[in-house]
Amino acid sequence: MSSPNLHPMLNVAVKAARAAGAIINRAALDVESVRISQKQVNDFVTEVDHAAEQVIIETLLTAYPDHGIWAEESGKTHGKQDADQVWIIDPLDGTTNFIHGFPIYCVSIALAVRGKVEQAVIYDPSRNDLFTATKGRGAYMNERRMRVSKRNDLRQCLISTGFPFRPGDNFNNYLRMMADVMQRTAGLRRPGAAALDLAYVAAGFTDGFFETGLSPWDVAAGSLLVTEAGGLIGNFTGESEFLEQKECVAGNPKIYGQLVGILGKYSKFASAGEKAALRQSTMELGAPLAASTPALDGEQP
Repeated sequence: MSSPNLHPMLNVAVKAARAAGAIINRAALDVESVRISQKQVNDFVTEVDHAAEQVIIETLLTAYPDHGIWAEESGKTHGKQDADQVWIIDPLDGTTNFIHGFPIYCVSIALAVRGKVEQAVIYDPSRNDLFTATKGRGAYMNERRMRVSKRNDLRQCLISTGFPFRPGDNFNNYLRMMADVMQRTAGLRRPGAAALDLAYVAAGFTDGFFETGLSPWDVAAGSLLVTEAGGLIGNFTGESEFLEQKECVAGNPKIYGQLVGILGKYSKFASAGEKAALRQSTMELGAPLAASTPALDGEQP
């Protein structure tokens, strides 16, 4: 069912997200029978991911056959290859949660026009929560306007994150980041679905979010929700062109600035001086985290 208040392209994206959500909800009734395969260590994909992605692509291309598609499971094999308008799709963000019956997962769909996100939908099928945004028109949760939180003291803030889980992730670096953030905040949470984490920042449920290793389909829709709700999003050094940089921090403007101040030195884009200072501080602490945690295969020092 379309809403007359939404941009026409957003209406189509909502239709696609709800169709995918219906597939996910049906499968969730008997999740133990869902076929699962593994893309790499701790990175799972199910027949539900594929079915949800297929119905999203079919819905979008039926309405807009000249648009491009960039989807998590099928890449850029569908749609027009050189289109200015590209739909960026994560059919089931939080697959690991889903296959365990842990109800934190969502559908994420964004439309980028010449590289800039202009439409966004994140749909949580287990709660029937719909988050939408059109560039310049604000962000909404279930048709109610969203605003980021007003907290400006990091000590009172709830921050969400994601843990590294892939071989080659710099686990020790993440532990240091978490330690830096945890002792300055009211709490750190790891729900397990980055798109939903960003929607929750936009809604003011959390005050900020940070994670590394994310792909464009994890953050594209959420990035527009955050900015249209009055927040900021970028990489760890505060640059807004973050979509393909695999590091992301978001929050209300005051908290975003404070998180960038904490996380900037951990960025792969940090200056040589900042990285040297981080190495020095680690050495002065006796590297307790590095010493207590074995390095993962392929981890960079």
